[in-house]
Order: sequence, then structure tokens, then C-alpha cells
Amino acid sequence: MTEEAKASLSSADVLEIMKLLPHRYPFLMVDKIIEIDSDNSAIGIKNVTANEPQFTGHFPESPIMPGVLLIEGMAQTAGAICARKDGIGGNLVYFMTIDNARFRRPVVPGDRVEFHVVKQKQRGTIWKFHCDAKVDGSLVAEADIGAMIVRKDQEQA
Repeated sequence: MTEEAKASLSSADVLEIMKLLPHRYPFLMVDKIIEIDSDNSAIGIKNVTANEPQFTGHFPESPIMPGVLLIEGMAQTAGAICARKDGIGGNLVYFMTIDNARFRRPVVPGDRVEFHVVKQKQRGTIWKFHCDAKVDGSLVAEADIGAMIVRKDQEQA
């Protein structure tokens, strides 16, 4: 990613997100990023729809977004911050740790989830973030996550 592109990226649609992250349907959990601030924070959006594959079995009569997918949305939003900061291009951002995860209320089809992610610290290729997931301004989940940037040529088979 060029310096000019990094400087101008204050939001991103799904096509821009797919340039930053390797995830694709059905595992791309961020539809849009509405704010990326100074390589320190971001707000990602996930529009939850009834036709997503996880609702086939979780749960057919009362569909609820699996908590692990909320965590994944947080991690992908954090990954976009890492990609923007370092212009990682072909490198990978690995999700390493999760601490203090709490799920406050169910997320259901029709909800618009906002992933609020704030960088707590960075040392070399290791990043730490605090993440909140909100629906209609109410906290639905939160976690502290850690990530690491790995060059593709260093990736283990």
C-alpha cells in the first residue's frame, strides 16, 4: 500500500477491506470500516442478515450470532489497523490471544454491529487491542485481543 493510500484511508468499503485482509465470504466479518483514526483505532460495521450460514444451525428457531464470530469481527477490524499502519500488503495478521471476553446480550439477524477497536500498545510485530461490539449504542460484547504480523515468507507450513 502506498503512503498516499494509507494517508487517505479514513474509511473503507468491503472492496478496500478485502485489499487489507485475506478473509472472504463466508468468513469476512466486516462489511465496512467507517473510521480509522491515526493508526490507533477503528470502527468496523457488520450487518447481520438471516441468510448467513451460521444461522442454519445456531439456532434455527431462534438465530443468534455466535460469540466467536463477534470476536472474529473485532480481530478483523484490528487487522485493518495493522495493515493500514504497516502497509503489510502480502503479510498476515495472526490473532494470538483473547482476554477478558464478555458477551452481554445476543446479536440477531437485522442487527448492525459496530466493532470499536482501540490499540493499547504495540511492540515490534506484536499488537494489543481493546475491543467493544455495540448494537444501537449498547455494549453486546467486549474483549482484549493480541495479534502478530507475520511475513508470508516466514510462515510455517
